[in-house]
Amino acid sequence: MSIEKRKAEHIEISLSKNVEAELSAGFDEVFLVHNSLPELNFEEIETGVELFGKKLSAPLIISGMTGGYERAEKINAELAKAAEELNIALGIGSQRAAIANKKLERSYSIVRKHAKNAFVIANIGAVQLRELNEKEIKKIVEMVEADAIAVHLNPLQEIVQREGDRDFKGCIAAIEKLSSFSLPVIVKETGAGISREVAKKIEEAKASAIDISGLGGTSFAGVEYYRETSDKELAKILWNWGIRTCASIAEVSENVRIPVIASGGIRSGIDGAKAIALGADYFGLALPFLKAAVSGKAKEFGERIIKELKAAMLLTGAGNIEELKKANIIITGKTREWLELRNIDCKKFANRQG
Repeated sequence: MSIEKRKAEHIEISLSKNVEAELSAGFDEVFLVHNSLPELNFEEIETGVELFGKKLSAPLIISGMTGGYERAEKINAELAKAAEELNIALGIGSQRAAIANKKLERSYSIVRKHAKNAFVIANIGAVQLRELNEKEIKKIVEMVEADAIAVHLNPLQEIVQREGDRDFKGCIAAIEKLSSFSLPVIVKETGAGISREVAKKIEEAKASAIDISGLGGTSFAGVEYYRETSDKELAKILWNWGIRTCASIAEVSENVRIPVIASGGIRSGIDGAKAIALGADYFGLALPFLKAAVSGKAKEFGERIIKELKAAMLLTGAGNIEELKKANIIITGKTREWLELRNIDCKKFANRQG
């Protein structure tokens, strides 16, 4: 099967089937402690942040999703317009297809037509990165005039695909080699989360940031389950495999010094606020933005997420993102069990103020 057809199937399945994990990301087990005397003006709350030196209006990222087939051009154009107007970061889908077929480049490069100033993140898989030469890597970056490049990790998805890769050796060395480029390197999972052990290896490989992309959002085993060329039995049993998002955020942020991006099952600005209070620096959404883009409402959806984030900030007494990082949160349930078994003291999250 061609890469182009596979890309199309992934998006169409995500839009038409329930492909989300059956386990929650853990946000239902994390509670921001309410402040009924915030002494803040909602209109003056500052959600702005910097991402590798570029100022953004909010710590919100449209996570990389698509490219490499006809419909992707329209989707990426809509997402790019939203990113530009909202001044948030925009990721794009894996550019592997455009390396294989030059005709598919426009489905990615279209973003710069509509997002001339937005922070754009290029994307390539770690397995494919091993095989690329310097010229091809530069092509990926130049194709979207990228401000950073994401290297995605997707061993779970690959082993479920009958046509997928089976050899994952050499990926750490490939990431380290990429760090010699002048562009920031973001290493990201694709829905199964990142452990502290892997996070430390990523940091040691000189990556600039980690996107944990935890379990609780889109399950790529779930997506693959609906494809004819996948191992359905393996996909079904791995549908809920991984580290839930909230647990992954906390254990990674506790153990690395580089920025952490939270994604995987974030469905509101409240979830985003919880992610930042857990230790993330930024948060990303994919499937909800995809659905909004298809209906032509990506900008409106992004505005709602930012408004919800501001509401959570007001109600915790946080006037800016740095103060939100210090908000008191209560961690309960399976998330607390996981973190305590990983020697992370949940009480400290609950008693950072007063």
